[in-house]
Amino acid sequence: MTGTHDVRADTALDGLDARLIVERGAFRLDVALSVAPGEVVALLGPNGAGKTTALRALAGLTPLTGGHLRLDGEELDRTPPESRPVGVVFQDYLLFPHLTALDNVAFGPRCQGAGKAEARARAAEWLERMGLADHAAVKPRRLSGGQAQRVALARALATRPRLLLLDEPLAALDARTRLDVRAQLRRHLAEFEAVAVLVTHDPLDAMVLADRLVVVEDGSVVQEGTPSGIARHPRTEYVAQLVGLNLYRGQAGGHTVRLDTGPAITTTEDLTGPVFVAFPPSAVTLYRDRPTGSSARNLWRCEVAGLETHGDQIRADLTGELPLAADLTTVAAAELDLHQGASVWATVKATQTHAYPV
Repeated sequence: MTGTHDVRADTALDGLDARLIVERGAFRLDVALSVAPGEVVALLGPNGAGKTTALRALAGLTPLTGGHLRLDGEELDRTPPESRPVGVVFQDYLLFPHLTALDNVAFGPRCQGAGKAEARARAAEWLERMGLADHAAVKPRRLSGGQAQRVALARALATRPRLLLLDEPLAALDARTRLDVRAQLRRHLAEFEAVAVLVTHDPLDAMVLADRLVVVEDGSVVQEGTPSGIARHPRTEYVAQLVGLNLYRGQAGGHTVRLDTGPAITTTEDLTGPVFVAFPPSAVTLYRDRPTGSSARNLWRCEVAGLETHGDQIRADLTGELPLAADLTTVAAAELDLHQGASVWATVKATQTHAYPV
C-alpha cells in the first residue's frame, strides 16, 4: 500500500476506472471509483448502503444499469464474470469442502487452462507465502477461521488478478483471530501490485487495511479520502459515529458557530459561512449542578437518555439543549449518580472543538 499515491495522476490505462449504476426497484446505486495499481480502497458504509452491490457489479455478478467499468483501459461491462481478471474473497470464503487446501488454491489456475502440475505448483507457492505449506493436504473443515481466510486469499491471488475484491474479509473471525489475521492481510495487500477493493462496515478494518476510504450511504458516495483525513473531518453523522466524534453543522461568524438545530458553539477557529463542528466524547465534562468556576466557553443543560459500557469507560447519551455523547470513567459516573433521566450540565472547552468548512 502506498498511502501517498495520487490516483488522479494516473492515466486511464492504469488501474480501475468505474461508474457503477445499478437500479433495483426503489434503490439506486451510483458510485464512481478510480483506483490506481498498488492502491487499496475500502468501500465503507452501513448495512443496505450498496457496498456489496458495488462489489458484485465489479465482479460481473450484478449487471450494470448504466455507467462504465474499465480495468487497465479495457472495457469489462460485457465481459462474462469467469473471463474477467478478477479475484474475489467472499465473506464466508466458499472453499470447496471436498478439496484440500492445495487443490482449493489450484482450482483457479486450472479454470484458466493451466495443467494440473502447473496449477498445483502455483498453489503450493501461494500456500508457502501464506505460511500454510504444512496445511496443503488439509480440508477446510479442519482449518481454523484464520487459516481458511488465508486459503481463500491465496485462491484469489493464484489467478494473478488485476482486480482483487474482498467482501467483509474478516467478518467471520472471532476477536482474537481477527487481530492477527488483520495484520497478516495488511502485509499481503501491501505486496499486491494491482487494484484491491474491499467492502466492510468495520471502521477499524477499513482504517488499517486501506489507503483510501470511499464512504457510501443510500447508494451514493458521501465522503472520500485518506483514513486520517476522514477521521479528522467527518461530513455525515454516520462517519462521525464511526470515528467517535460529536458532529454538528451550522453558520460560522468568527469564533462562534450557530448550529442549524440547537445552540451556538464557541471554537478557536475564525471562520465565516457554513461549517462543521466536531469534538470527541472525551472532551465533554459533566456536572450535576451548574458549574460556576469552569473555564469552558460552551455550557449546555442536558438529560441522560442512556448509558452503556464503551471500552473501559461509560458513554452517556445526552439529549436537551445539545444532543451529544460524553465519555467518563465508571468512578465518575458513580460519583455523579448518573442514570436515565438524570439532569446534567455538559461543558466543552473551545480548544477541544474543531471547526472546518462544509
